[in-house]
Amino acid sequence: MHLTLSQCTIRPWAEADAAALQRHANNRRVSIHLRDRFPFPYEMEQARAFLGWIAKQDSPTVWAIEVGGEAVGGIGIEPETDVERVSAEIGYWLGESFWGRGIATAALTAVTAEAFKRFEFTRLYALPFADHAASVRVLEKAGYVREGHLRQSAIKDGRIRDQLLFAAYRSL
Repeated sequence: MHLTLSQCTIRPWAEADAAALQRHANNRRVSIHLRDRFPFPYEMEQARAFLGWIAKQDSPTVWAIEVGGEAVGGIGIEPETDVERVSAEIGYWLGESFWGRGIATAALTAVTAEAFKRFEFTRLYALPFADHAASVRVLEKAGYVREGHLRQSAIKDGRIRDQLLFAAYRSL
């Protein structure tokens, strides 16, 4: 996937992104809102391991968000299986110095539209932590609909947290 938008470019990750990935991902204010598989601290070894994992995929479903020629975040989909194979979870993150510029909303909107074109999904969904207001706003601005509130559904850093369920749907 390669999408050129006014605020950013969505493109495949490259081995050359390791330093930028480590620099923007190594931020507690970023990682606190993401799954535990996104570590903190985010060292160069994690950046290289992630990029090595991506390089081995035949059809990557995780892409870089590039601004000014540098990878400053990521966005991806995780397809479901079995009877849920028409759905995929979508997730995204952005380096803190790029927050508040509409970049995440633009990336989410574009990748959502492209995912519906490229794959046979009828539904994309996201599960932000309920107290992460910025991510909720991104989802709403990108046209996602709130489907539910999952109380006490996750744990992050030893703290039980609620999640919200947002989804976008393919026009049938």
